Amino acid sequence: MTGTAAIRALVIGGGIAGTAAALGLHKAGCHVRVYEAHPGSAEDIGAFLTLASTGMRALAQLDATSAVTAVGFPLTSLRLIDAEGAELAHVPLGEVAQPDLRYRCLRRGELNAALQGEAARRGIQLTHGARLTSVTDGPYGVTARFADGTTATGDLLIGADGLHSAVRRVLTPGVRPGYAGQRVYYGYTPGAPNTTGSGVITMVRGSASAFGYAVSPAGEAYWFARVGEDPLPGRTPAARTAVPREHLLSVLGKDATPAAALVAAAPGPLMVTNATEMPLGATWHTGRVLLIGDAAHAASPATGQGASTGLEDAVVLAKALRDLPDLPRAFAAYERLRRPRVEHNITVSGGISRGTHAPARPADPNHRPDHQDEELARQLAWDTPLTERN
Repeated sequence: MTGTAAIRALVIGGGIAGTAAALGLHKAGCHVRVYEAHPGSAEDIGAFLTLASTGMRALAQLDATSAVTAVGFPLTSLRLIDAEGAELAHVPLGEVAQPDLRYRCLRRGELNAALQGEAARRGIQLTHGARLTSVTDGPYGVTARFADGTTATGDLLIGADGLHSAVRRVLTPGVRPGYAGQRVYYGYTPGAPNTTGSGVITMVRGSASAFGYAVSPAGEAYWFARVGEDPLPGRTPAARTAVPREHLLSVLGKDATPAAALVAAAPGPLMVTNATEMPLGATWHTGRVLLIGDAAHAASPATGQGASTGLEDAVVLAKALRDLPDLPRAFAAYERLRRPRVEHNITVSGGISRGTHAPARPADPNHRPDHQDEELARQLAWDTPLTERN
């Protein structure tokens, strides 16, 4: 976009997608300010996630690889076992040959803190405790108002404030995430025996659940369980709560796998949340306001792509604003490129959740990049211009 250095961008939400978007917009030459409702950088520290190779590729384009690889640990293969503990497959995972593009397992709060630290290092202003209350969009700018009475005005406003997005409530008041059919439990177990070697994530196709775990170099098992049941009662769609482990153990204990033992040995109460998803076709932008990340296209966690798609969003959006002549064209190009991919993920991930099982087909060791893989890599390549036709 002509004159990006003069563009003032407001980013609402300092999580993964929001901070990555700030890094991308800053790299593209915009003046960026980030506003985060939470008081600190490591909120949601209890949950963990995996970054896919596409997410790591996006980080590389943002020059943020080293900040993220300083935390967590790489995953280089996927192992699939059945309810009897029999191994069905053990295959390479992602772009194993390129260390910077390998899958990575880390705590969500660690990733938030790493990205925010990188933003601070580059001089990007990030304000904590700024809870958005309203947005006024006009012909000459957009103004955000916060609960403490302060305001901020910019040329565009990016809503990267997650599932319960305040920006989305302004943009489309009736659109909200819904239940995707599963509760998701997660936790950590210290001193777990690593019988599969380093860098392995094991997926368990249980009789009444899906379970996954990876053991860190320090011997701590990071694990999750997805169980098809009614949503948590009396809670907002994605609220997390602590629960006793007996119910989950009764489900996992039906199978001859390591799952029940890992859960039984985990300290403290278990954390559980509802799997949620955004409806397809929801509005992403109007005027000077655009949604990205979970605020726009949250999916059930079954495919494990949520964080990676948020990072991909950040790069494509920054390139669109850099390369196209005005906001309407940039926003339209961004949506045209991103919507098919992320809505496919919503559909696939939701289907897996409603079936309760792990994906039937693990990564193919003989896989070669197909047209979609190559197209995404080209969209993410910082030095490749983005046009209205590509």
